[in-house]
Amino acid sequence: MTRSGHISAPASPAPGYRAVRFNLDWITRPLFGIALAAAVTAAIFGGAPYIASLAAIAGIAAAREWHRMVGERVFGVAFFVAAAFIVAALAAQAIWPHGETGWAILASGAIAAALYAAIAGLRPAWHGFGPLYIGTALLALMMLRDAPHGAWIVVGVFLAIWATDTSALIVGNLVGGPRLWPSLSPNKTWSGTLGAVAVAAVVEAIYVAVLGGHAVEGGLYGAAIGVLSHCGDLFESWVKRVFQRKDSGGIIPGHGGMLDRIDSTLLAAPVVAAFVLLAGLNPMFGAQP
Repeated sequence: MTRSGHISAPASPAPGYRAVRFNLDWITRPLFGIALAAAVTAAIFGGAPYIASLAAIAGIAAAREWHRMVGERVFGVAFFVAAAFIVAALAAQAIWPHGETGWAILASGAIAAALYAAIAGLRPAWHGFGPLYIGTALLALMMLRDAPHGAWIVVGVFLAIWATDTSALIVGNLVGGPRLWPSLSPNKTWSGTLGAVAVAAVVEAIYVAVLGGHAVEGGLYGAAIGVLSHCGDLFESWVKRVFQRKDSGGIIPGHGGMLDRIDSTLLAAPVVAAFVLLAGLNPMFGAQP
């Protein structure tokens, strides 16, 4: 209360800061996250047909959101072209896991989508990039699944990503504080970002240790995936800013659209696959599950 007897208005957070707050996402996000995690884990251990089928569903939903976000009407031709080539690439990867047919199909899809967009007067670069942005991560996950101990490796990747996504929300809301990049992602704070990387490191260290591997190396690996996850999230935020979209969609309660749900995976999966399959990294760190 002021000296004149008036009640002061609640102080607003300083510019660049985010206040602690609670919302419905605290409930819906974990619930649907657990349901999705159960479906993904079952598909991973079910084998190539199951993970290919789940990846195809995610790829179709993500392609619909992408092509709508970059300027095409809902269920436009560019979406159907991209979705068809992504599904065909995943099917080829499931049938010929050691060949390059899937990648050739995916590249063809990018060219086809770009050509159509150019003819239709849309944005060819953005529409051509869509199949590559989405399909590369999905093919990378299938290739990781086919590696020795592949199911355990893919589960480890997802554990770090899920830990990052979930703890970023919780830590950011509990601690609040300075925003990481207000002009790009208004809800992302430094506390949530760094806290999420720490939680991803702990979760991955425990996972690797339980399987019999080196916990410290597993923790560093988890932290690296946490950083990649944040970068993937920020990239999608940048795209949404470019096209003035708040969410890519609303298909998953608490998570937004499919792209909002898998944006971390779209960057983390290809990078991890490159280190594992090309550079020889063993993300089990001595574990023999």
